[in-house]
Amino acid sequence: MSPKIVEEGRHLPYMKGSAVFKHAVTRFTEVIDEALLANQLQRNDIDMLVPHQANLRISEAVRQAMGLPEDKVYNNIQKYGNTTAATIPICLSELWETKRLQAGDLVCLAAFGSGFTWASALIRW
Repeated sequence: MSPKIVEEGRHLPYMKGSAVFKHAVTRFTEVIDEALLANQLQRNDIDMLVPHQANLRISEAVRQAMGLPEDKVYNNIQKYGNTTAATIPICLSELWETKRLQAGDLVCLAAFGSGFTWASALIRW
């Protein structure tokens, strides 16, 4: 760190938003497909996709890329904003409370987060 770096604004974080968006959509679909393949399942076997939601546009792009109908992807970012690591647990609680999850449903949890980390899990509810 030096006065010159601060003066030039190079000490501030910078993000290439469109590149992050494309990377997130790609990684979401890849990691979900990996989980499905490992369990000999198909995209249309998913009863509910619960993605981490840093951005509603990412969630919608993932839904479209996967060919899932709107009612099979749960979003709540429009109500709370980005709840970071709490997003998926909050969504699961809301889905349970509103009886949108039934015994035997295949629920896919997927996340793409800071540090460019991503993961998914399949749960038989």
